[in-house]
Amino acid sequence: MAAHTGPRILVYSRTTAYRHESIPDGIAAVRSLGAAHGFEVHATEDPELFDAPLGPYAAVLFLSTSGDVLTPAGREHLAAYVEAGGGFVGVHAAACTEYDWPYYGELLGARFARHPDHQPGKLLVEDHDHPATRHLPVAWEFTDEWYDFRSNPRGSVRVLASADESSYDGGGMGDDHPLVWCREQGAGKVFYTALGHASEAYEDPDFRAHLLGGIMWAAGLAQA
Repeated sequence: MAAHTGPRILVYSRTTAYRHESIPDGIAAVRSLGAAHGFEVHATEDPELFDAPLGPYAAVLFLSTSGDVLTPAGREHLAAYVEAGGGFVGVHAAACTEYDWPYYGELLGARFARHPDHQPGKLLVEDHDHPATRHLPVAWEFTDEWYDFRSNPRGSVRVLASADESSYDGGGMGDDHPLVWCREQGAGKVFYTALGHASEAYEDPDFRAHLLGGIMWAAGLAQA
């Protein structure tokens, strides 16, 4: 067995509800970012992996997971991992996951409610002092599903970017509509981006840099 050459990131993409066709593209993008930036990527959809401690990983990334994706033991291990200092990254439908586990909603910061049609729109970058947003313009034009959440996470998270609802049709949260944020949970770091619906997102250089910054920050490999 080869020795590990760098930090390891666990990418988990199990779905028990809606499944995004972009999941393989997301995994490929994270693998490519890892190869370029010095971290290993282990991708799985096996919930039994969470039945053991997650200590070997610098961060766990839920990539468009949906529904209940963890066993009771897996829930305990993920919570213990983050509380002890592990990193957690949620991408897109990670907010449509584990609705019956209150801790997960607190960990992530908000839960998905609905989305309008996939369409172009604009994000307003509020915080450029984070690796996930440092490279972005103040107004970032993107095409996605523009998730609405069941509650506004502002106040319990550090909002990095918000949706400009005037730039697309069907927004349901009004003038204050966070889409990208980070927070701390116990000793761990949590990063969430609502973007990443379509395969094309994972080929977009700005989005790839956005995703990389979130991973590196959560894993403790980059400072904010």
